[in-house]
Amino acid sequence: MGDASRMNTNTSVVTEFVLVSFSHLAGLQGALFSLFLAVYLLTVVGNLLIVVLVSADASLQSPMYFFLRILSALEICYTSVTVPLLLHHLLTGQRHIPRSGCALQMFFFLFFGATECCLLAAMAYDRYAAICQPLRYSLLLRHRVCLQLAGSAWACGAMVGLGHTIFIFSLPFCGPNAIPHFFCEIQPVLQLVCGDTSLNELQIILAAALIILCPFGLILGSYGRIMATIFRIPSVAGRRKAFSTCSSHLIVVSLFYGTAIFIYIRPKASYDPATDPLLSLFYAVVTPILNPIIYSLRNTDVKAALKRTIQKMEKIGPTEI
Repeated sequence: MGDASRMNTNTSVVTEFVLVSFSHLAGLQGALFSLFLAVYLLTVVGNLLIVVLVSADASLQSPMYFFLRILSALEICYTSVTVPLLLHHLLTGQRHIPRSGCALQMFFFLFFGATECCLLAAMAYDRYAAICQPLRYSLLLRHRVCLQLAGSAWACGAMVGLGHTIFIFSLPFCGPNAIPHFFCEIQPVLQLVCGDTSLNELQIILAAALIILCPFGLILGSYGRIMATIFRIPSVAGRRKAFSTCSSHLIVVSLFYGTAIFIYIRPKASYDPATDPLLSLFYAVVTPILNPIIYSLRNTDVKAALKRTIQKMEKIGPTEI
């Protein structure tokens, strides 16, 4: 009875956390605010542009662009979970976040991140079907299947986010309450839990490995088959064209999974408050802005659609005047 009462007391002690990352750079708060604001606006505008282009252009209605539209929408949500709050902290100097707000931020960050893990696997399957099964592509990736794959990705993301968040915030927090990060990331929050968390840490690592490595394994398997098919194409031009259809996706997968595997599949003892927030910046802030750049610069269909849209706007402008 005494232990239970003590745990309840400890759990209620910490009612808010303080996100202290970047607080030591007192003279650079304004510059950091301007930098992150510019990156955030470019991320939202760039990904929103892809969503609008894919939705409006009749030539971008294949399954690949269906998934690309969802990915771009995901990137907007993903970066919006962390960056606006970071901007608020940099502008006002107020770095407190209530415990409920921290849990909510963690849920949505994991939700969108896990959804993207699964969506990238679905996009790899789309490229496998297009290159290895071209005659059956329209059957394998009919619209109903695309909806099911996308829905499964969202459902998986919701379960991962909810499961991790409930699990972590059911543990006792009795102080300190300073999180050495710019958002409520799993590893730094777990460091604030009272008592021995080795079992909890193992469970989180295993769950993270499952949600990250399973889709990653499917992606590797898909690209193994894709590469084998590409190398059997007799002409150099044919191999180049086939590879160009999946090169953008490969770049995005490498950036996203590379940092995710390094951050999540390791013990909390290896967490470094000096360097890990910088790594988190890469996949939480930088990667979302690279998505529209990669897909627009390396995709001829997207560039053609953008060019047509600009031409339409130029024609409409003089007419209205």
